[in-house]
Amino acid sequence: MTQLQRAAERSAAEFAAARAHGDPSLEAFARAVLGLVAEPGDGVLGRVIGTIGAVDTAESLLAGGSAAELVERVVEAGGDLDEGEATTGLDRWLPRLDHGAFVRSLSQAVRVGAVLLTPGDAAWPLGVDELGVHAPLGLWVRGRADALSSATPTIALVGARAATGYGEHVAMEASAGLVDRGFAVVSGGAYGIDGMAHRAALASDGTTVAFLAGGVDRFYPLGHESLLARIVQTGAVVSELPCGAAPTKWRFLQRNRLIAAASRATVVLEAGIRSGSLNTAGHAAALGRPLGAVPGPVTSPASAGCHRLLREFDAVCVVDADQMAELAGGGRGETIGRRPPVAAAEGGGRSSAAGHSNGMAADDPSGVRTLDALSTRTPRDVTDVARRAGLSVPEAMSALGRFEAEGIVERRPSGWLRRRAG
Repeated sequence: MTQLQRAAERSAAEFAAARAHGDPSLEAFARAVLGLVAEPGDGVLGRVIGTIGAVDTAESLLAGGSAAELVERVVEAGGDLDEGEATTGLDRWLPRLDHGAFVRSLSQAVRVGAVLLTPGDAAWPLGVDELGVHAPLGLWVRGRADALSSATPTIALVGARAATGYGEHVAMEASAGLVDRGFAVVSGGAYGIDGMAHRAALASDGTTVAFLAGGVDRFYPLGHESLLARIVQTGAVVSELPCGAAPTKWRFLQRNRLIAAASRATVVLEAGIRSGSLNTAGHAAALGRPLGAVPGPVTSPASAGCHRLLREFDAVCVVDADQMAELAGGGRGETIGRRPPVAAAEGGGRSSAAGHSNGMAADDPSGVRTLDALSTRTPRDVTDVARRAGLSVPEAMSALGRFEAEGIVERRPSGWLRRRAG
């Protein structure tokens, strides 16, 4: 972190000079910068980085290069990027290139003891690389950086926030049993099933990892602050977002792809027909990872999502820790053979399974991010909305126009407001 802090004080010219001298801190610095300017899963940025590398990409942005220059750099390196993609990409990224915000974010990371993992680090979870151009640029970790390393068998246990007593009991028994079999339990730190899975793993002296949809400096939900602090002691709290970033609906949906990708298998323990945990199941299915679902009473709406996974999405019926461990390829000392991953979709910020949201139906990514960027109390002009959403101004205007026609937002002389529900 000391090297990263020093790098944050450099100008673009100093960055280029340090690059020429092979400064080892530059890869982490570059990925920290790029994580600040783009929303999670930005596929265009992922393609650029995949072609010319994170350091060259950050250097291009810091130098304020044009779209034509970026295209030329990518094409010369054998990649594919047209000027339209480069233009809209720069329109998304450059307004968020804020040196002060970057330094504050790094200071927050130091304050809470967070470290940045990057691809190639020994503790990097290799499974997330299967997300292709939508893979995380880096992972901020509080706790044990090696909690997700490939040496540890991992399994994701997810489910509804509004869990029933039945669902919580299943989660408790499953998590404890999997920890006993050598698994690290991965989940999202939310109320309901997630929280019970984490607690049971801790009670059994096991390792558990919580992925957040905001920075690791702000534990969310607030009601789980003490739980997440306990997880840090023996496991890890992880996010691809920089410190200071707030959780939003879009970021929750993108966070779910990391839960699925970092785990050998995903099990949905209890879920209603519109549960957000079905989004995680969609990512697991798109990656070709084993997907399990626990059946519940046929009369229970809280299990309707699990039953749909079993009926329509080829999920495997699992009822206890033994069957879940078998789904994930065993426990200690065993390896798994994953099915070939589904090719990731190209695009400006959604992964191949990112559309599997409520009831596995797609929300428009630009629309979700635009609504996330609006306030119900403070009008915001379109430039501010676009910057907050990580979109270009034309993309934000298009989404605002649709929402205005639907009565979801309203335009005032001082800017745009999101209408209150009801």
